[in-house]
Amino acid sequence: MRTTWNGSLTFGLVSIPVGLAPATKPAARQSDVSFRLLHRECLTPIKQKRWCPKHDRELAPDEIVKGWEASKGHFVIVEDAELETLEARDDSRSIEISRFVPVEEIDSIWRDRSYFLVPGATAAQRRPYRLLLEAMRDTGTGALGRFVRSGRESLCLVRARGDSLVLETLYLADDVYSDAEITEAVGTAEVKAPELELAHQIIDSLEGPFDPETLTSTYRRDLKALLEALRASVEAAKTGGAAAKPEAKAKKPAAKSAAKSRSRASK
Repeated sequence: MRTTWNGSLTFGLVSIPVGLAPATKPAARQSDVSFRLLHRECLTPIKQKRWCPKHDRELAPDEIVKGWEASKGHFVIVEDAELETLEARDDSRSIEISRFVPVEEIDSIWRDRSYFLVPGATAAQRRPYRLLLEAMRDTGTGALGRFVRSGRESLCLVRARGDSLVLETLYLADDVYSDAEITEAVGTAEVKAPELELAHQIIDSLEGPFDPETLTSTYRRDLKALLEALRASVEAAKTGGAAAKPEAKAKKPAAKSAAKSRSRASK
């Protein structure tokens, strides 16, 4: 499994060598088919220009700066050098665990991206990995920690998933909206016992085990089928066009031969 980051998982005096490998495909957050914008007339990919509407011209890279909108229409310039000073320069290459918590208490709304934690190459390196895995699986706990990658600090949750450890980056407290308004609204609604019983019956009738193979998209399937049909049509047109041209050339000598025959006959 290809890793994108290599370091260690640390807590207390324990250090476990691990690598970070994406758990999902690059196209997981979008359709696995990407489109280019083309000029309909010539099918040439169009270019996105960085245009200043005030000066009515395209800007060079050295003319562009980052800005934060402090108030409507008023910006504060932030230089790249200033941002670089804020980036974490931690080169310890470690995922530092701060505490262990019950996994069930970490709601999925806090979880961002998922990665597999790949164990080390040797048996000695894999032993502490398995030890931690089984301990966390038996106790139903997950590990909260943080690590630095590409100068950016990320909070994370490490948990057991089957026979693997996975790392999930976490959103910050400010990143998730409060649901207090929904809670207040639901609190004012009354539920009668017969209605609740009926809801239980409906749930029971539809209950079943979770099967990842059922997580499919009809849109993605139909889109692939459409593109394959279009590709086959284009290939068929190319093949047909190439075969038609030699045939057309072959008819011309035949026509000339027929004309010569008619000329001889008239003589």
